Amino acid sequence: MENEGSAAAGKWRFAGNERLTLAGAVTVRGVLDTIKGNLNGNDARPVIPLGHGDPSDFPSFRTSSFAEDAVRAAVSSAKFNGYSSTIGIPAARSAVAEHLSKDLPYKLSPDDVFLTIGCTQALEAIVTVLARPGANLLLPSPGFPYYEARAGFSGLEVRHFDLIPEQDWEVDLASVEALADENTVAMVIINPGNPCGNVFKYEHLKKVVETARKLGILVISDEVYDHLTFGSNPFVPMGIFASITPIITVGSISKRWIVPGWRLGWIVTNDPDGILTKQGIVDSIKGFLNISSDPATFMQGAVPQILENTPPDFFQKIVSTLKETADICYERSKEIPCITCPSKPEGSMFVMMKLNLSLLEGINDDLDFCCKLAKEESVIVLPGFAVGRRNWLRVTFAIEPSSLDDGFLRIKAFCQRHAKKP
Repeated sequence: MENEGSAAAGKWRFAGNERLTLAGAVTVRGVLDTIKGNLNGNDARPVIPLGHGDPSDFPSFRTSSFAEDAVRAAVSSAKFNGYSSTIGIPAARSAVAEHLSKDLPYKLSPDDVFLTIGCTQALEAIVTVLARPGANLLLPSPGFPYYEARAGFSGLEVRHFDLIPEQDWEVDLASVEALADENTVAMVIINPGNPCGNVFKYEHLKKVVETARKLGILVISDEVYDHLTFGSNPFVPMGIFASITPIITVGSISKRWIVPGWRLGWIVTNDPDGILTKQGIVDSIKGFLNISSDPATFMQGAVPQILENTPPDFFQKIVSTLKETADICYERSKEIPCITCPSKPEGSMFVMMKLNLSLLEGINDDLDFCCKLAKEESVIVLPGFAVGRRNWLRVTFAIEPSSLDDGFLRIKAFCQRHAKKP
């Protein structure tokens, strides 16, 4: 009875991990859950989801039947029911190496490829690998907030360099050099861009890696939206510049094949000079994967067929649809005075739009805008603070064109309703 009394007095010896609580609150999913909590259940209209990065529910974004067949064949073969190697089965690693080598001036080895549970685990792995005491990581602003969340949990300091909206969201290289010090270990580049919808030019990427070499740091290149481009700039993999500075590429089949729920990604070391091996990074990646879960073995079994057999017209259809919806997004934004889109999206599935709150009444900030928009119009948009830019919006255009049109009509009506009276 005495022990019961001590526990009741609040002397339990366990408690939740505060780092996890704080990290979970700043993720895209966490913020969107807050926005969704404002939806009006009495609105008979369908909810328009312009805040997510998962278009798989929409008919225009159905994955390839060849990919589905590959998964069925892998399951039916009964060859992939057991455990995988912690770094991935050899055939799958070879297939990813061959697939990515098509865009590079050199050939990747299967030993350069480590398979992960989607790109999220790839990010988790590399951030954890770099999180030695006192180290800091340079992240783009705006950017993908999972890096901050994971770094915060791992005790890795983050510093933000600017992307410049007036220059098609190019990296402010002066800010990179100003932020870096002797404890800086790496910088992150997302190309094509999430959340900006930009596609970096070859010349600019070369300047980025030259800056990284000058600083003695590696580049983490997040290429989960690789080849989802529809503007004047083609996709350029950062691995092209690996002879200048070591590059770690992370990616997956999630976005290009429209299967984020299949959870198959990779870490790739682009390192012709063996610097990452000498510095212990490769062994640390293996160590991380040895103490974490593996991607489903049957998915690894399906990957060679998915990568080799998906016909080009599937990708052409997806890119064509994204171009159509990106055009809708950009043109409709011009009809709303309080929203400005600094540059037309050329890649990925997102665009950043700036809010002019001085033209609105009763709206405090971007979060307030998104919560009230959800309540009044059943439209979900991600507030910019979640990706590092307050009083901006990140809008997803990877949905049905008709739904996107409807969504912008509702946003326009909402802004007219809240417009400041002259």
